[in-house]
Formats: sequence, structure tokens, C-alpha cells
Amino acid sequence: MVRVGKDPGASLGIKEMVPPLNDVAPYFKTEPVRTQVHLEGNRLVLTCMAEGSWPLEFKWLHNKQELTKFSLEYRYMITSLDRTHAGFYRCVVRNRMGALLQRQTEVQVAYMGSFEESEKRQSVSHGEAAVIRAPRIASFPQPQVTWFRDGRKIPPSSRIAITLENTLVILSTVAPDAGRYYVQAVNDKNGDNKTSQPVTLAVENVGGPADPIAPSIIIPPKNTSVVVGTSEVTLECVANARPLIKLHIIWKKDGILLSGGISDFNRRLTIPNPTSSDAGYYECQAALHSSSVPAVVRGAYLSVLEPPQFTKEPARHITAEMEKVVDIPCRAKGVPPPSITWYKDAAVVEVERLSRFRLRGDGGLQISGLVPDDTGMFQCFARNAAGEVQTSTYLAVTSIAPNITRGPLDSTVIDGMSVVLACETSGAPRPAITWQKGERILASGSIQLPRFTLLESGSLLVSPTHISDAGTYTCLATNSRGVDEASADLVVWARTRITKPPQDQSVIKGTQASMVCGVTHDPRVTTRYVWEKDGTTLGVESNPRIRLHKNGSLHISQTWSGDIGTYTCRVLSAGGNDSRSAHLRVRQLPHAPEHPVATLSTGEKRAINLTWAKPFDGNSPLIRYILEMSENNAPWTVLLASVDPDTTSVTVKDLVPARSYQFRLCAVNDVGKGQFSKDTERVSLPEEPPTAPPQNVIASGRTNQSIMIQWQPPPESHQNGLLKGYIIRYCLAGLPVGYQFKNITDADINNLLLEELIIWTNYEIEVAAYNSAGLGIYSSKVTEWTLQGVPTVPPSNVQAEATNSTAIRFTWNAPSPQFINGINQGYKVPGAFPTYQITHRLNATTANTATVEVLAPSARQYTATGLKPEAVYLFRITAQTRKGWGEAAEALVVTTEKRDRPQPPSKPVVQQEDVKARSVFLSWEPGSDGLSPVRYYTVQMRELPSGRWVLHSASISHNASSFVVDRLKPFTSYKFRVKATNDIGDSEFSEESESLTTLQAAPDEAPTILSVLPHTTTSVLIRWQPPAEDKINGILLGFRIRYRELLYEGLRGFTLRGVHNPGAKWAELTSLYSTRNLSRPSLTQYELDNLNKHRRYEIRMSVYNAVGEGPSSPPQEVFVGEAVPTAAPRNVVVHGATATQLDVMWEPPPLESQNGDIQGYKIYFWEAQRRNLTERVKTLFLPENSVKLKNLTGYTAYMVSVAAFNAAGDGPRSTPTRGQTQQAAPSAPGSVKFSELTTTSVNVSWEAPKFPNGVLEGYRLVYEPCTPVDGVSKIVTVDVKGSSPLWLKVKDLVEGMTYRFRIRAKTFTYGPEIEANVTTGPGEGAPGPPGMPIIVRYSSAIAIHWSSGDPGKGPITRYVLEARPSDEGLWDILIKDIPKEVTSYTFSMDILKPGVSYDFRVIAVNDYGFGTPSSPSQSVPAQKANPFYEEWWFLVVIALVGLIFILLLVFVLIIRGQSKKYTKKTDSGNNAKSGALGHGEMLSLDESSFPALELNNRRLSVKNSFCRKNGLYTRSPPRPSPGSLHYSDEDVTKYNDLIPAESSSLTEKPSEISDSQGSDSEYEADPSHQKAHSFVNHYISDPTYYNSWRRQQKGISRAQAYSYTESDPGEPDHATLANSNSTQQGSLFRPKASRTPTPQNPPNPPSQQSALYRPPSSLAPGSRAPIAGFSSFV
Repeated sequence: MVRVGKDPGASLGIKEMVPPLNDVAPYFKTEPVRTQVHLEGNRLVLTCMAEGSWPLEFKWLHNKQELTKFSLEYRYMITSLDRTHAGFYRCVVRNRMGALLQRQTEVQVAYMGSFEESEKRQSVSHGEAAVIRAPRIASFPQPQVTWFRDGRKIPPSSRIAITLENTLVILSTVAPDAGRYYVQAVNDKNGDNKTSQPVTLAVENVGGPADPIAPSIIIPPKNTSVVVGTSEVTLECVANARPLIKLHIIWKKDGILLSGGISDFNRRLTIPNPTSSDAGYYECQAALHSSSVPAVVRGAYLSVLEPPQFTKEPARHITAEMEKVVDIPCRAKGVPPPSITWYKDAAVVEVERLSRFRLRGDGGLQISGLVPDDTGMFQCFARNAAGEVQTSTYLAVTSIAPNITRGPLDSTVIDGMSVVLACETSGAPRPAITWQKGERILASGSIQLPRFTLLESGSLLVSPTHISDAGTYTCLATNSRGVDEASADLVVWARTRITKPPQDQSVIKGTQASMVCGVTHDPRVTTRYVWEKDGTTLGVESNPRIRLHKNGSLHISQTWSGDIGTYTCRVLSAGGNDSRSAHLRVRQLPHAPEHPVATLSTGEKRAINLTWAKPFDGNSPLIRYILEMSENNAPWTVLLASVDPDTTSVTVKDLVPARSYQFRLCAVNDVGKGQFSKDTERVSLPEEPPTAPPQNVIASGRTNQSIMIQWQPPPESHQNGLLKGYIIRYCLAGLPVGYQFKNITDADINNLLLEELIIWTNYEIEVAAYNSAGLGIYSSKVTEWTLQGVPTVPPSNVQAEATNSTAIRFTWNAPSPQFINGINQGYKVPGAFPTYQITHRLNATTANTATVEVLAPSARQYTATGLKPEAVYLFRITAQTRKGWGEAAEALVVTTEKRDRPQPPSKPVVQQEDVKARSVFLSWEPGSDGLSPVRYYTVQMRELPSGRWVLHSASISHNASSFVVDRLKPFTSYKFRVKATNDIGDSEFSEESESLTTLQAAPDEAPTILSVLPHTTTSVLIRWQPPAEDKINGILLGFRIRYRELLYEGLRGFTLRGVHNPGAKWAELTSLYSTRNLSRPSLTQYELDNLNKHRRYEIRMSVYNAVGEGPSSPPQEVFVGEAVPTAAPRNVVVHGATATQLDVMWEPPPLESQNGDIQGYKIYFWEAQRRNLTERVKTLFLPENSVKLKNLTGYTAYMVSVAAFNAAGDGPRSTPTRGQTQQAAPSAPGSVKFSELTTTSVNVSWEAPKFPNGVLEGYRLVYEPCTPVDGVSKIVTVDVKGSSPLWLKVKDLVEGMTYRFRIRAKTFTYGPEIEANVTTGPGEGAPGPPGMPIIVRYSSAIAIHWSSGDPGKGPITRYVLEARPSDEGLWDILIKDIPKEVTSYTFSMDILKPGVSYDFRVIAVNDYGFGTPSSPSQSVPAQKANPFYEEWWFLVVIALVGLIFILLLVFVLIIRGQSKKYTKKTDSGNNAKSGALGHGEMLSLDESSFPALELNNRRLSVKNSFCRKNGLYTRSPPRPSPGSLHYSDEDVTKYNDLIPAESSSLTEKPSEISDSQGSDSEYEADPSHQKAHSFVNHYISDPTYYNSWRRQQKGISRAQAYSYTESDPGEPDHATLANSNSTQQGSLFRPKASRTPTPQNPPNPPSQQSALYRPPSSLAPGSRAPIAGFSSFV
């Protein structure tokens, strides 16, 4: 039903009107700041503070681009700012009344990037201004910049200007301005600090005339704009002229001279708090005082801006009638005048395109012919360069009553869902909307209940709906012209919900899983159930294992790993849909631990470290690991029954030395125990000395001089290795005497007879065993006596007296006890009683002819004499006791001297029936015994085809002729031989027997099963290794596989087994094995098929031959039902993320080759060059397709391979892919070493970092004294570029001072530093100072004499000679190795710089180091004396002699001419030209070119013609100067080796160290070759050499482009930095690649100095040496 009413009081004129109370147009409570600065990385929150009728919606713009859509969120947040977020932001707010645009705010992000990496070079002419622009760096705000030169800050001065744009201007440049300049930038917002690469400035045209330079403005003032309210504004003007002191700068404004605000040497004009009156044209004028040169003038404009301000604004609300005209005022002022832009509902009003809209001259907006759509928010923006302001008004167009154009409809909605009831209206002014349910107001412009939202269109949003929301809803539309309304009914159904959702489950593989899905729903609707697994609908009809109950529950039988996943129950109904999910986990036995590795522990003795990779846990957390051990191939035993499941390593301790160990593990979860891992490699512990003594040591006296010792070995567990023997030590008991020792080198001997002991003496005896590691523990002492001996002294005073006819009475005195040798048991009166009887006779005679001899009881041998030669005798011997004669022993003996070793037996024979599998019966015929009885036989055997003869038995009876040879190998070919042995020796071996082969036997070993892997869902692939060939014991016929199905441990129950034999007493309860016979002996793998799915099987293998079957292998278990993936992951990509991390990504294997659900991946990775040492594996137990490999080595190439695995095992690996980690900071350099330590210098060397982690760019060495020197602690920094040299010579140290050196290496950044201290000499024990040197100067050499000083704590080993320029230069080693025997030394002046005075001192050296230097000598100039032919008097004499010769010649010619009447005069001058050249003419040769020198090939001294020119030396050619060392200190000149310089105005050009420094052979000098120098024509073809040898003009010195110093002999090639300040110091001149002369003999006297070493570059500093590859001077 619709009701309409109108207000009769409405008028049609324009008027201000309060709109309906229910609707309020949007307006801003506050405006944002114009500019805000935030740090990069911080959080930014922008708020739009607006109010008005609900609903208010907001959106955000960035640089006029839309950031968000309209929403109820009035804030915009950036969690982490970066520099791309900088710009202008503003919000737009709207409601049903219209939209407004907020004033923009500028967001600035403070950050700081990095300087450009490359070094720059620029040059400037002498006297001109050098403009060095700061290297570019990305930064906001502009950083504060400080300029540095060689480590020192550069402050502005009269010559130095630093502009507002951080440009460094050096005015009127001079030579010392050349150098390396860099800047340090600081961002005052975030505090970042960066240092730039240096800019190298070179000053050219140095040495020319210092002519005046007219003024010029280098940096002119720039046009500048500033907003009123700024604290100050600065204009700058930098000018240059020469002379700079006369330069004067003045400032003018609009032609009027200014005097205030001028600073920085008149280069800057500062205007505080600028206002509009300060705007104008400013001029900078630069002129020279007292000069006619005209001044230069440059100018710029200063503009002072004023932000816009409104002078007239519209009312907040304006009401106008339709088809009328309305004017909306807006007027603003500002400098420059602002522009006006109008917006309607946040959109620009395009006045040019809309004919009804007109922009008035004062900025107002006029709208003609108003229509209802003109209702809305109008905004006026005033903008200029200083900012913007805005004002707004709401325009309401009236005279149309409300009309609901689209009303609400009857709707049905589900409880909890949202519903929108439409109510779209028209009318002018725009109607206000109110929603009611009954008498209750739900939503309006000022009222909003929870869950009820009034939309901008007027519709009502109910979200979420409740059952109680059912009813009739009414929309009321109201404006000043009337009211309209519309109603609709809403029906709410109870929502269908899952009230009993499925729960996560974990079941054991093969059991049933059930998931419930209980639902409540509105009785008016019907429901339908749909189950999904991992988002895919389950096909219940096609899979008999899956069953869906009518109540919605799901049942899965015979679960396996393919059932793992997330199951979702979806309920579909008209009352709504609902879904709940649960995860099903199918637990199974865990896989075997992977990659078990056993290694000896490095930290503990008798311990082995065992590591492994965590296996697949069977979808159930591991409970523990079981660790088994096999010691010396013994059966496996459980070592640790419960190893922590979270660990992957364990240390097995308390093992027995010298034993080998193998380990294997299995994992246990709540399902049961998984398979054992592969066996580790066998690890043997090193031997140790036995830790227990021999056991059961027993000693018993055997004779009066011997004791028998017996023992048993130490317990086997304490032998700690293979016993090598025993040590027996013994001594007299109770006496302070030393031990005697016996060494038994056979461990199988367990007794020893100690002989040559003292009769009837008590001994202490101990026994110890030893092995290869050493001697063990001695046993407890046992004591034993030697047996009693025979008294050595008879009784004395023996008397016999016959008492009757049958008795004799004896009396005597007892001997001394010490000679009784035992306990006196009594006395014996001896008589003669025969004991042995021996007979012999010829063997051919009868017994009656035998010769009989009776021997004493003690007799043990008998010699028969008087026998016939070459006869055979029968010897017979019997013994007699009181009981009578015993049995006789007989032997045939041939009396001959021809006895010999026996003859070999006959060829051994073996009958075929006597050949067994492991033994044969061998027989032979004895050979001749060599007329000496055979004692025993020896049998040897040889295994064919390539075995060696080995002993089988050496104790076969002498009368045997056959023997059973046992311990043979089955099915093996052998040969045998026999030899006999008598008293003379061994016979030759018999002829070898025929080869024979033992019979076959059943195999001794089972094959080794390498792996049993599921191949398909009903088959497994078995791989094995057959036994060794010698264990097959015959011809291998095939393999036998036995397999049976197993039950889970946790599910084993009772099984009924019937026994059908009434008499049976036992029954096999285990499952019977099925058998597969494989008759191909070459097989190494086999697919065992036709197995049952989802079952566990046990598999064994054996081999068989013709005799039988060998033992079975240990059982292997496998689960059948899934197969391993058959393809590797694809498209493996390796990316170096950081220095220690690689990001690896891949794609899964093809779906058809996955063979089940991929449960994870294994990522194998190793260093490309060290796979065996560095290979590792990382296991992902989720099917993810990427991984981050961390904790890697920086800047190292890695190979990565990926394999997928499922429940069945691992698939193949992918092809290795290469990747490289990024560079990192290097590790600290190696050890720091100090050498050649003197009182003021030291050689510092170091080793390269162990881990460079990138390309080494160089090193930084910093050193400083540990305590201040003269109150100053100076820190010196030296940068060494490149990876070499690895040493530096430091020369500016203080005697006796401790210095701290710190060194660190650099790749792209510096790594950690290594630190070391050193104290300068002299050290304790070093020699004292030698005596003050005495200098003797010769024409071209210097001799130094000194006296020896205190040698210190050791003998002097050598002397060192140091020199320095007398003008306070640095001491440097001149001669390094002067023999210790000499106290004088002579050297050539060629190694010194001519014209410089030097001091010398001597240092003695011993094993404790360099000693205290001697006192300096007196100064000596290095100026050679001119030879006599260069002295003036010699030239005068030559001139006079020449004149006399000419006069005589003229006289002779005149006389001759007169006599021959010649009329022609003779020109004597020409003859003079053919004479010797004078010194002046020699000099003129130097002005000519080289061909003239070639034609005038004379023996000219290089010192006369080509080295000296008017007493000056010419400039030497450029040399490579090491420029890789950079010093941060102004005193960097102290690092120069003593370098010659021609004048103080020279500059030096640094260069990088070159790896090629020329060949030493280029500078070798032949001492015997003293011919004059000559040129070779290599130089003729190079025109550059013509000018290079010309004499320089007087008064103009050329800059020495390079300088060079060379390292001392024995030191590595090293170059130090050349610095221009070194020209202020005298220095040694040391030619490149020339070694300091080391005398091998005492120095020559001055007369022998012609043989001194004279390198080519010692010609003089001014001479030019040839380049490498050209011939040099000879």
C-alpha cells in the first residue's frame, strides 16, 4: 500500500533550508597535515575523519589512482613502508546525500640507498676551479654531506666552497690539490651513514706561468621559490679568479647593494623569514681588486609564495527549486593567484562540456535549469604552488514528492543468511528513508540497530537473519513534499546444520574407518548427503570398500595409505547447505631409518658416532628407535632398546678396542616395529695395549738352574687387539736388584723355561702381554725357587774304619751350608751299579759276535770305535733297574762318510674314489733315505689355477706312505707334493701330483638381499647379490625364493589349526613358505608377483647347486599394495637466495608414474667439488614443491637432486641441478706473522681467509700504538686491493712501542678481523749497538767501517746497513745480509740518488732479532767525483796540445807548399773536425737523433754523453707504481720507499699493482763488462723516443709521472704507495727488480770498484730505460 502527502507551505524560490533531521550530508571534522615524513619500514596509518548520516563509506586514492573500493573502513594502513609508497593521498567519503573529496596529504618516505660503486676521475687545469660533484645517492631527504680528502675532513675556506647541492668547488687549483676525494653522507631522518667511492682529481699543466685568470662565476644563483612562513632562504654564488686573494663578491637586489645576510666568504646570501617584500631579482657580482678586468654578474629571481585563502565561501546547505538558476559562491586569494576547480560528489565538474554549468569570474559556480540529479555535494578547491584549500555545500533541488520506484518483495531466507529488502526512491529533495517492523524503527539516517543496515540506495540489509526476524517490513520515504511507503513479508527457515560432525581419525592400515555426519534441519525441507575426499566427490557406487549409511555416516574398510586425506560431509537442502571436514590418518609401520653412517668418535676413546636420517613415520609419531649391533661378525644383538625418536645420532661408548662393529636401526611407532635399516659399514676400533694381565700365572722349578713359567692369555675382552707376544720380567726376590726381561714374540706360546738361574734361589716373576699398540699390565708377582743342586763341596775329614767282616764305619765333617745348594737330605756312600747296556754287531753276523758295553746311569751318549768302513751295523741298547732289564731299542747304522739328504718320494697318487668334497687320500712311495733315517714327511698343496704352494702338514710319521689331506675347499682344483726329512736335511719335493678337483658340496652362504621394494600393487621387486664364488661350492644352478604372508603384531589373534594325525607329537604353527625356483644363475633381480594387496610379506632367499641348497638369507619384510614412484620430479630449479641459502623448486612426477599418493620428497645436495664429503639429504614429509636449503657455505656451487616417495618407498632421483650460493663476508685472515722487526719497521704478513666466501677484493690493515705516543694515538688504515700481496712493510714505528695490528678481508663487504700485537725492537737478548760508522768516500763508491758491539745473548749472525736522507727521511734497509765476520762494507753510489746527502747506521742481528742501531754516521753526499778527463785542467791541456799540433801541421804544409809551389791554401779547420770530440761536442750529440749516434759509433761514456746534461739528469721513463694501497693518514708519505724526486713541484700519478713487473734478467749486470754504452736501433722505429731524450728547457721541470720502490731481497714483491709529499724528503733510489747487493767476499779496495754491481736503472734518475721486450744498455 502506498500513501502520498505534500507540504502546502513549500515555495519555489531559492532559500537556505535545513534538510530532514534524518539525513546529514558528509563533512570532514579535521583536515590532514599537508606533509608528513615516515621512516622506511615503519607502519603508516591514514584516517579519514568524517561524519554524516549512516551509512558512511570511504575509499582512498594515491596519486589520483584508486587504492580501495568504497567500504565502511575509514582507515588505510601500510604495514611496512617503502620508497614506492611516497606520494599524495586523499580519501573520498560518501553517504546517500553525496560524496566529498578530502584535502590531499603528501607522504614522504625517509630512506637512503648506496653510492655509485665505480670510482671517478677528473682533471682540471692549474689555476682553474675544480667542480667535484658529490657521487649520486638515492636518499630522502637530501643527506647532509661531509667532504674528505685522504681521511681528513675538508672545511669550507677561501679556496674551498661546498654548495647547497653538496658540490665541492676548489678555487684556483694548485698541484697539491690533486688527490682522492670522497664524501660521507648522513640521513638525519633515519641516521643512515654511507661513504662514497673516491673521486680522483688530477691537476694538469702544472709548472706553467701563474698568469692572472679573469673572474668567472662557477656556481651561479638559481631561481628560487619559497612559501611564506619558511624560516630562511639562501642564495649562493661561487666565483673563481687568479689571484684568488683579490677576488671580491658583492650582492644586489633589484640593483641595490646588499650588506646584511652575506656569509661564507661572500658566497652566500641568507634571507630570514622571507615575506612578499623580499621577492625580487638578486645579482651576484665578482670582480678583481686593482684590475682592469671587467666584473662578471649573474642573477636569479626569488619568489615568495602564499597559500590560498578563501575570501568567500558557500553556505553549508543550499536549497533551490527545479528549473531555476542557482549561484554557489567561492572566492580565494594567494600568491600566485589560485585556480578554482569545482567537484560534484567527488567528481570534477567539466564546465566546458556542460552547458548548464558556468564558472564565474570570481570563482563561483552558476547552474541553470536545475534538475533533481543536481542534488548533491558541491566542493570548491583553490590551488596554487603553495598548497590547496577546499570548501563544500549541499545543494537540494526541491518540488517533487517522494516516490518509491522499486519497493520490497516478499522473501524467504535461511536462518543466518543475509537478505536485502529493496526500497529505491525518487523525489526532490532526495527522500529520507526509514524502515520499520511494526511500530519498531529498524534503520534510518540517524538510527541503526544491530544487524539492520540502511544502504545508500535506501534498501535494508538484514545480516544475519534470525528466526525472530520473520514478519512484515515497511519502507517510509519522506521529504518536504510528502511521504510514500511500501511493505513486504519476510519468512525465515531454520538452517540445516551438521550437529554431529565427523571427527579426525587415525586407524591402522587394513582396518575399518567410520565417520558420522549427524544433521538437524527444518522439518519442511529434505536433505541429501555428499561425501568428498580432498575436494573430489567419492564414488561410493564404484568402490566396494566404501559404504554410505542412510544416516549420512561413511564406512571405509581395508584402509590403506591411499585413503589418507581430508573427508568432507556436505549436506544439501532447501534450508541451507552445511559441510564439515575431518582428517583420516592411516597408520602403518614406519620405514627403515635412512643413510646410517658409523664413524669413529674424535672426542672419545672406544666410541663410535652413529648418524641416520629420520624415516617416514608411518603417519604415526615415532615412539623410539631400536639399535642393534654386530661385533666381529657375530649375530645381531640389541644394544639400545629405546633411543629417543627425536634424535638422529647417538654415540656408542665402552666398546672393545681392535674389534669391528656394524650397526642397524629400526623405528617403532604405535603400530609396531618397522624394518631395519641397511647395515652400516663395518668400523674397526684402533688397538690399545691390553688392559688385563695374563691369567693363571704359575711358576715351578724344573732344575736347579731353571724355572718353568706357564700362563694363560688375558681375557679376550681385555686383549684390545691381536696379541703379538709376552714380556716376562724376573729378579731375585727380596733383593734390591734390577729386572731381567724375556720377550716371547709368538702369542701362541704360553710357557717359558727361565734358564741359567742361580741354584736354589727364590725369584719374583711377572708376565705381561703386548700387541701392536703397546705393552699391557703385568700380572701379580709369583715367587718360585730353583731346585736344589748337588753340593759343590764334599764332606771333609772322611774316615773309614772296618768294624767287622761285613761292616765299615764312616765318619766325616759336614760341608759349609752355602755350598750345599739345597736342604741337606743326608749323605750317600756311592758304589758302582751298572745301568745301561749297549751292544753292536755287523748286521750280517749273529748275536754271539756282538760287542757289549755297560754305561753309567748318567750316560746319554756312546761312541763306538773300531768299526769297519762301509758296513751295516745293528745297534741295540737296554736299560736296567732293580727289577731287571727292559726292552731293547735297535737301529741299523751304515758306517760311511757318504750320508746325504734323502731322495724325494715318488709322485703322489690319489685314487678317484678317495676324492671327497673337503679331503683326499694321498699316497706315495718313499725314496732313498740317504743312509740316514727319515724323521718325518711334509705335504704341500696348491690351489689351481694361480694359487701358491702352501704347507698343509709337516709332522707326518717317518714310516708313513699315505696321508689324508683335509680342510680343502669343495669343487676346487688342487695339486700336491711331498718331501722327506732326515738328520742331514730336506729332500727335494716330489713331482707334483696330477691336478684333481674336489667334489661339490652344498653352498655355504646365502645371497645378500639388497632391497625388496613394491613394484606394483600386487608385486615386489627383489634385488640381491649372489654369494662369493668360493662359497657356492660348485656350479650355481639357480636361486630359491621363499615367501609367506605376515600378520600385524598388534592384530595377531588366535588361529585354529587342525592336526589330523592321532599319533602326531608336534605341529608347525607358522605359515608355510611358498617357493619360487629361479633356474637362471645370472639373475640379480626378480619381480615376485601374484601377491595379495595390503598385506605384509616375509621373504628369504637361498642358492642351490647339484648337491643341494645353501642356507637361507635373513628374512626381509615388505608391504604390498603400493609401489614406489617410477619417475623423478621434473623441472628442478635451484636459485641462490643468500650466502647461506638455496631455494629449490620442482614439479611433481607425472601422475601416471606416482603409483600412489606422494607423501614427501627427499632433497639430496652436495658441494659440486666434494660430493663424498659433503652430501646431505633433507626430507620433506609433505608433498610441497619447494624447499629452502640453509646453513650452506657462501659462494659455493652445489648440486641438488630431488626424489619423491610414497608409502612404498623412494622413487628415482632427478638429474643433479647446479646452483650457487651468493657471496658473503669472508672469514678472518689466517695467522699474522711479523718478520724483519727493527726499532722502527716491521714486515707484516698474513694468510688468506680459510673461507673466502666470494671473490676477494682486498684487505684492510689498521694499526695503532697500544699507548699514546707523545700524547697522540694515531690510527693508520691501509687498504690493499686484490688478493695479493699478503704482506706489508710498515716503517714509521717508534722504538720499544707495542702496536696492535688488525687485518680483515673483503669480498663485497668486510669480514671479521684478526688481531695481533708486536713490540718494536730491540728485543731482550738482541745485540747492542755497533760503533758509530766511519764513512770513506771514493769517486763512485762509499766504504763504511764500524766496530762490533755487545753480541747479546747469542752470537751475531749478520749485519744490516740502513740509510736515510739527511733531511729527516725514514730509515730504510740498504744492505740486508752483511757477513758476521766483516766490520766494513763498500757499495756503489749507483744505488743512491745523486745529489742527496745520506746518513748511515749499522744494526747487528742474532737469533734473538735485530739489535739496537748504531749512532748515525756523518752525512755523505751521493755525488760521484768527475773523472780526470772531465776536469777543466785536462781539457785545457788537450786544447793546448791540439793547438800546438795544428800550428805544426800548418807550418809543415806551408813549407811543403812553398817547395811544391802550391797556391791552394790548406784549411786546417777540417782536420780539427776529425780529431777527438770535446765535451761540448759530445753534448751536441744528444741534441741530434739516433741515426747520428749510430753513425758516430764511439766508445762514449754514458756518464758523459747520455746521462749528464749541463749537470742535470733527464727524466726517467714511467714505471709501474703500486697504487693498490690506500692510506687514510696525511702521513702516508712514510710508507714510501725512499723515492727520488726532481723537484718539490712534481706530482705523482698512482697506478694499480701490475702482476707483470718485467723480468729480472732485463737488469742483470756483468761485472766484467765495463764497455761504454751504445744504443741499439730498437729505438729508431719509435718516434716517441726521439723527443723523450731531448734536453729539457731550463727553468721548466717536468712532473715525475711515476715513482717506484723495490722490496728488499728475500721479501715478496711489494710496492708501496707513491705520494707527492715524498718529494719533500730525500730517499734512496732503488731500481726496479734490483736486489740489494749482498757481499759474498770481503769488499774490494777502492781500486777494484770497477766491478761493482751497476743496474741499468742506476744510470741516474733522469735516464730513460727501455720498455720490457726491448734490448737495454749493455
